[in-house]
Order: sequence, then C-alpha cells, then structure tokens
Amino acid sequence: MKKKHLRVLLSTTAAATVVAAALNTHLTVRHYTVKTGEVSRPVRLMLLTDLHSCDYGRGQRELLDVVEEQHPDVILLGGDILDDDPELSEENAWMVVETLGRAYPTFYVTGNHEFISGRVEEIKARMEDYNVTVLAGACRTVVFQGQPIHICGIDDPKVGADIWQAQLEQAAYGAEGEGLSLLLTHRPERTEAYQELGFDLILSGHTHGGQWRVPVLLNGLLAPNQGFFPSYAGGRYQLGKTTLIVSRGLARESTRLPRIFNQPEVVVVDLAPSTQTAEK
Repeated sequence: MKKKHLRVLLSTTAAATVVAAALNTHLTVRHYTVKTGEVSRPVRLMLLTDLHSCDYGRGQRELLDVVEEQHPDVILLGGDILDDDPELSEENAWMVVETLGRAYPTFYVTGNHEFISGRVEEIKARMEDYNVTVLAGACRTVVFQGQPIHICGIDDPKVGADIWQAQLEQAAYGAEGEGLSLLLTHRPERTEAYQELGFDLILSGHTHGGQWRVPVLLNGLLAPNQGFFPSYAGGRYQLGKTTLIVSRGLARESTRLPRIFNQPEVVVVDLAPSTQTAEK
C-alpha cells in the first residue's frame, strides 16, 4: 500500500508541476542577435507588442522593471498596446507608454484592436503627447554612435487595403540609403508583401504565440489571420535576406483562452556587427 500511495503522490506531483509550467504567465525576456554589416557597434532594440491593457502590477512595475534591466537603446511598440474591451483598464497601457516615452526613443504602430476601439486617432494623438513617435507609412532615422538606423512603420491593415499598401511602399522608399532598415508592423503573416522590399529587419506581433504551444513539438496552435498551426507564431524567420522576428506578446488576462506553455514576453534584439564590419 505504501508503494502504491507513493506512486500516486509522485504522479500527482508530476501532473501538478506540468500544469503549473503550462499555465505560467510570468513575464520572460527573449533575446535575438542579428549580425549585420550595417553597424560597427552594438545597438539594442526592445520590442513590446500586444499588451492589450493588461495588468503588470502596481504602476506596471513588473513590466517596466524588466525593460529597465535590459538597457535598450530604443523601444518599439508593435501594436495592440491598448484593447477595445472596456473592462480592461487602458491606464495600464498608458502608464507603460508614458514611462517609456520619457526615458527612451520610442516608436509605435497600430494594431487591429486600436482600430476596433473606434478611437485610433485619439490613441495616436495621446501617443505623441507622451513623446512617442507614431509611424504610419513614415520612416525616422535615428543615429546611435554614428550609425544610422531607419525605423519605418505602417498601420494595421484595418486602416484599409489601399492605404496600407501605399504606406508600405512609402516606408520602403523612406528606408533607402546607407544604414540598417527596419520595418515595424503588427502583422507578420503578410510575408509576400514584405520580403521583396529590401528591409534588413522586420519586427511584428499579433499572434500571441499561437496561444497554445508544446515545447519542441508545436510552436503555436492557432493565430489570428493564419488559422491552425501558423507558419509565423513566434520566433525568428528568414525571408530571403530579410530577418523577421515575431513577438509572442504581452497579453495574459485579456485572452479568451489561457496561454499554454507560452509565457508573455518582451523581445530584445541586439544588432551586432558582422565579423567583417567589426574588423574595420
């Protein structure tokens, strides 16, 4: 009987451990290194997407402390920072935006939920009030230690198909010239539209990591606009010469289904000189 009880106890403990790991929504940091000949000294980018006005503790310190610990050079807000659900406190989002806008060069593009809210222009205006640069078919060149980086961005496709396409073409035109070119866009799945435009790096979100994951076996079960078993659920992908990085996002209590083996994340992208560049 004692052995039987021990087996039951061990099985129960193991099952509880797996369930706890599966439902873990503690914030994590995911790091990527992109080696490029366009920089001779490291530059650190941080991507935050799909916050959906979620709660990260008093004063949003759980999230903000993680950002500060990483010492980013620039912050990129990849859409759905706010949600259209009135039960979620949008001040959660604005606390984050205001703090980051004061402390770092910060850039923002819309997500679909900002359009669904019906207040997208109001949201853009408030972003600008908090010293956040709103990108909607525009590029801004920032210089880090003498290195130009062209940060371009486009609205979510809910802006309208023709406007979205025009913004994308305008962004590609603005990214031309010496220096690394980066496209910030909410949706990752439109790869056919992106990959021929010559961007060095594309950063996006929207997928929530496919919501349910199975380590090693399944990167994501279901993502909006991609359906089941999405090709771009989260991670790093190569589109010819363009690197695409998809964040699994920050949403947790706002999701209809729980995240499984899919912790919310902030993404750190370290631009590092290639060997040839470093030797110059």
